[in-house]
Amino acid sequence: MTPTATITNQPELTFAQRDKIIGGAVSDVSHIATLPEITVKIIELVENPNSTAQDLHLIISNDPALSARVLKVVNSAFYALPGQVGSINRAIVLLGLNAVKNIAIAASLAKLFRGGRLCPTFSARDLWQHSISVAAATKLLAERTGLAAPEEAFLSGLMHDIGIMVEMQVRRPKLLQVFDRMTTQNETFRQAELNVFLVTHEHFGQALCERWKFPAFLSQVAGYHHRPAEVGGEHRPLVMMSHVADVMAARSGLGYAGTVDRPEYRQPVQDELKLTAPMLDEVLALLPAAAEVADNLLNS
Repeated sequence: MTPTATITNQPELTFAQRDKIIGGAVSDVSHIATLPEITVKIIELVENPNSTAQDLHLIISNDPALSARVLKVVNSAFYALPGQVGSINRAIVLLGLNAVKNIAIAASLAKLFRGGRLCPTFSARDLWQHSISVAAATKLLAERTGLAAPEEAFLSGLMHDIGIMVEMQVRRPKLLQVFDRMTTQNETFRQAELNVFLVTHEHFGQALCERWKFPAFLSQVAGYHHRPAEVGGEHRPLVMMSHVADVMAARSGLGYAGTVDRPEYRQPVQDELKLTAPMLDEVLALLPAAAEVADNLLNS
């Protein structure tokens, strides 16, 4: 049965009230779940227009574990580069500063999604599996449309539901109420969020990305992946692809699918991205294997 569309007892929030709810949660999450210091340094360095490849090389080389992870990703089928890349310097030359920065962020994220089962219908591992699947699907879509860099598409999918991590880390009792309402009131995830938090994981996710100084495209995807038509500008195609990938992951049954209200493609989004039914079917068929490869790459 399709969940009802009822939003119960939800007061009209002022911008100040909404910002207080969002800001309070994001401030609390920063106390207990932070990015590794080296990842923060890499983001700041790459966002500085005066930085050089040598600057990035010096930072990454001081962290053997991160160096090994970057080289593993660079030498994987993800990039399909000719020959083995044996040094961080060579990886930066071949891929560029932005791509290496994205690898560093992705390598840091898996640790944020650790945790046991929150309730019978949800666990942090389920959310991570869903995020991995959306990442793989967004990358496949980017490769076929040519509308975004594949590594940025992958990272966008990986980050799209980061707002749920905020809820899970610092507002756990309220998140449990969300899952309870989904069962007892037959509400969708986002309807239940609005009734419990008065905002959604999109609000939390966008705010966290901005606080952690992530690239703008990640903030846009985290904040609008359920409402892609509301985004304009250069990141609109990436937000739309993440939205389609979210539906794909739900249709595939990979990880937690409860955040997707209806696992149906939106025709206006398909048309704008020029995605045909055969293209969507092809990506859907490739997705389970691609998600498994991505999971092994980031967790091993």
